[in-house]
Amino acid sequence: MRTANRLFLVRERQRAVDFQAFLRVVHYYYRGWHVAMLLDEDPSHTAGGSVELAAWFDIELLWLPKRAPQLNPMDTLWGQGKDVVCADKQYATLDEQVDRFIGYLESLSAWDTLDTAGVLSQDFWLRDVL
Repeated sequence: MRTANRLFLVRERQRAVDFQAFLRVVHYYYRGWHVAMLLDEDPSHTAGGSVELAAWFDIELLWLPKRAPQLNPMDTLWGQGKDVVCADKQYATLDEQVDRFIGYLESLSAWDTLDTAGVLSQDFWLRDVL
C-alpha cells in the first residue's frame, strides 16, 4: 500500500485454486521480501490450501473484519475501475472488457492508484501504520 505496485492474474473464477495461483505470482515477484496481504474472508482466501500455501511462501495473511468492504482499498480501486471501464458500456466479448479493465488499472500512476483506492485520504483507517 505504500508503493502502489499491482499484480494482476486474470482467471475465469475466484476459487481457492485461483487464489493459490495468485499467491504463486506474488511469491515469484516478491521472493525474499516480507509480504503481508490484506484480505477479506472470501472462501478462496480462507481455504485450507490457500492458508497453507501462504504460510509455505511466508506470506502473512491479514484479515479484514467481516462485511467491511469499505476498509479494503483494493475493493475501492476495483469499484472505481468498474465505474470507468464497465458502466454503461457493452463490449464485443468478455475478454475485451477484461483487457480494458486491467489496462485501465495498469495505466494509473502510483499516486493515482493510491488516491483512487482511498489510501491518500486523511481518513484512511491505516494511515498511521503507513
